[in-house]
Amino acid sequence: MSTLSVSRRVSRKEMRLFFSSPVAWLFLTVFTAVTLFIFFWVESWFARNIADLRPLFEWMPLLLIFLSAALTMRMWSEERRSGTLEHVLTQPAGLWRFVLGKFRACFSLLLLALLATAPLAVTTALMAELDWGPVLAGYLAAGLLGAAYISIGLFVSARTDNPIVSLIGSVVLCGFLYLLGSDLLTTFFADRTGEVLRLLGSGSRFESITRGVLDLRDIAYYLSLVIGFLALNVYSLERERWADDARTPRHRRWRVGIVLLLANLLLANIWLQRLPGLRLDVTEGQLYSISEPTHQLLSQLDEPLLIRGYFSAKTHPLLAPLIPQLRDLLEEYAIAGGNRVQVEFIDPATNPELEQEAGERYRMQATPLKIADRYQSTLVNAWFHVLVSYGDEFETLGFADLVDVRSAGGTGPEVRLRNPEFDLSRAIRDVLHSYRLGGNVFNALQKPVELVAYVSADERLPERLRDYKEAITQQLEVRARQSGGLLSYRFVEPEAGSGDVARQLADEWGFRPMIAALGDGGEFYFYLTLSDDHQVVQLPTEAFDPDDFDPMLYAGLKRFAKDFTRTVALAVPEVNKQMAQHHLGAPTFTNLEQAITRDYSIRLVDLDQGRIDPEVDILAVVAPRALAESALFAIDQFLMRGGTVLMATSPFTVELSGGDMRLQDYNSGLQRWLAGLGVTIGDSLVLDPQNALFPAPVRRQAGGHEFRDVQMIDYPYFIDLRPPGLNPDHPITANLPQLTMGWASPITVQPPTGVRVTSLLRSSSEAWRSSGRDVIPRQDASGRTAFVPEDEAARGSHQLGVLLEGRFPSWFTGHKPPPVVDDGPPVARGVIEHSAESARLILLASNDFMDDQMLKAALAASGSQYLGPLELFMNTLEWALQDEALLGIRARGHFNRTLPPMDRQAQRRIEYLNYALAIGWLALLALVHWLRTLARRRYYQRELAL
Repeated sequence: MSTLSVSRRVSRKEMRLFFSSPVAWLFLTVFTAVTLFIFFWVESWFARNIADLRPLFEWMPLLLIFLSAALTMRMWSEERRSGTLEHVLTQPAGLWRFVLGKFRACFSLLLLALLATAPLAVTTALMAELDWGPVLAGYLAAGLLGAAYISIGLFVSARTDNPIVSLIGSVVLCGFLYLLGSDLLTTFFADRTGEVLRLLGSGSRFESITRGVLDLRDIAYYLSLVIGFLALNVYSLERERWADDARTPRHRRWRVGIVLLLANLLLANIWLQRLPGLRLDVTEGQLYSISEPTHQLLSQLDEPLLIRGYFSAKTHPLLAPLIPQLRDLLEEYAIAGGNRVQVEFIDPATNPELEQEAGERYRMQATPLKIADRYQSTLVNAWFHVLVSYGDEFETLGFADLVDVRSAGGTGPEVRLRNPEFDLSRAIRDVLHSYRLGGNVFNALQKPVELVAYVSADERLPERLRDYKEAITQQLEVRARQSGGLLSYRFVEPEAGSGDVARQLADEWGFRPMIAALGDGGEFYFYLTLSDDHQVVQLPTEAFDPDDFDPMLYAGLKRFAKDFTRTVALAVPEVNKQMAQHHLGAPTFTNLEQAITRDYSIRLVDLDQGRIDPEVDILAVVAPRALAESALFAIDQFLMRGGTVLMATSPFTVELSGGDMRLQDYNSGLQRWLAGLGVTIGDSLVLDPQNALFPAPVRRQAGGHEFRDVQMIDYPYFIDLRPPGLNPDHPITANLPQLTMGWASPITVQPPTGVRVTSLLRSSSEAWRSSGRDVIPRQDASGRTAFVPEDEAARGSHQLGVLLEGRFPSWFTGHKPPPVVDDGPPVARGVIEHSAESARLILLASNDFMDDQMLKAALAASGSQYLGPLELFMNTLEWALQDEALLGIRARGHFNRTLPPMDRQAQRRIEYLNYALAIGWLALLALVHWLRTLARRRYYQRELAL
């Protein structure tokens, strides 16, 4: 009889016995019911609002303990109690075949139980964009862990004749294995010991796979448990055949063989721990693996790169599981970089010299964290830092840079790595470029750049400008020699000859003659441009100060160079600190400023001065208020010089204070300027049935007193944007799965000739507009939102964010420019009447969707830090500044896949549908069992009739 035949027959017999027992059906039903209860109620899946199955798999290691123990408790103990074990022991077939058959039966039953939870994945995928990689990896991990628990349960069952004792023993042994790697035990030990315990624990290995990373070390761990305990099961049964006092060579070979097998399994796992690269990332976009942009970045290294992790032996229990993940990622950097990347891990507490160096040279300090156990609460100065050093350049990443803290539903905080590859690669890029450039912009130029000075003859220039021309000529001569042929310059007189150059400048650039200051003469030209074979950039010349020319030239050359840290000019409204404390006055944007500072150099600018610093690479104007003509001129001319302007503006703003909400008029002063570009922002707000929840203040009466509560309700002003509402074909929005945009206005565009328009953000086709001032969240008696359109025919999709590119006309064409706000004497000032082809305007029609109170409201609604608006803003910066590498890495994993908006009734229907599908699955199993039993009974009846 073949091995498969014996094991198959044993497996079939055990499955028949299992389904014939009402206790078995009870266990299957209880497992399914508990799983669904935990998913929907304990973990509050809908309130968590993330389209994944993490709540299901987080509890699986514990649930599988009881399910596996229930499946295996009678497998051998019942054989021993009923006396049929002697029959098995006397069979000529090997005992391992019977063990394998019982294992196959239990494992098949385990898979059938897991299939009862499969509708959760299907319904989630139908509702939202589900990453199937972690889901399939989670089920694989559940199968491996269940197989390990089953093998343990079979071993325990073979040691007793009491099924209840077998159940308790299996639960205790499997529970101890799970406890080894849990935070409950590892917090009592130092980091190194805790890490070893996590390697031994069944639950910690399980979590690694459910992230979506199939590591050979984790798979080998579970297979080792299965093989080891099945071997012990066979050995324990084999010993039943031996006489108590027998000591034969065969017995010694069995003992030695078992010891060698277990030792080899242990050594194999120890050896595999030294091979961290044997892993497969099955997440969509390979979120936990080094991306191609990072590989390209590491290939540029000419000198050794040092990446040093500073991790304390004693740290917060929520941070401890992140350290192995970060270690694995840093090891991947070492593998990808080869000899060019050196990775180290130290505990500063055991290295006083390195701790002193970290504080004095690298300006790093330990973070005080509160740790509590059952007896006391203490503070621990924990190190959780990464140093990136290249040559004499370095950058450090700390707790705030690497870790993201979330709370979802009614559970405690969830601590996860934010986007470690993005943070590490950005740091590597910065130190590499800083070291390579050494402050010399010419090292970053890949093509020759020419400065063309369109300057009138000396006799036409005021005396001050003649001196300025002579001074900058000397500076240009020095810079041209230093450039090694990458910078050249020439002066052109526009009025020379028949004036063809002057006419060409007026047609292509809108350069008009400047008017000299009073007492200095007539009209003249003084314009400076930098150009290569790809773009032309105008240098501002308003102050005509020789001391400002070299920094201005340096800033202009950076527009043609790669690898420089870019400068973002941010214009936000002034805030009255006393009013801001009560959320009154203008919106505040502290979170936005911090996000920009993390990756770029930021300058807060005052537009009323009428000019933008020449070192600025991109201008962001957020929630502008009552802009003066000088501010409009500064924005207009920055755009005309071929710059990129990112603007977030709307005719309204919302104030939240003391549980009240007020919609206020908000005059930006931009209406006429935008109209000159063919852009109109409607004097209304867009509402959309596809919306997010909002923490609404609710008043209630009780005992003659009024109380104010907060209730989560649907809020159509919180528009939930998803593809195709998020343009899937543009890099800015292509990788955003979801964006919540609050209190947005509709945009209509009739662009002038030469300007291209791309829609970035658009509401659903069921949206409508409202000019009403009552924006306080409310709902009717049925729990639905009370906001409905007055006319159903008014529903339609509305643009909320647009991109305009091309040659823009200046709004100041034909107008005298406003005077320069400066302490110096009045100076000549010209108007660029047409922009360069590289000019871009990104317009987002909301004042509030990126402000601090909006992000705080989203935090209260979702229980997790909501960064969607900031990610949109950073994506825009990276696209505009042509930082495709960072944009590609950022888009890989920093976003949550959220559930679509739905009311309570829809949520209940989905929950009840999953209950019904689980019951249907169990009913199908019962039907199949009944049909097979009926068929078998008929077969035996026919055989007996013969």
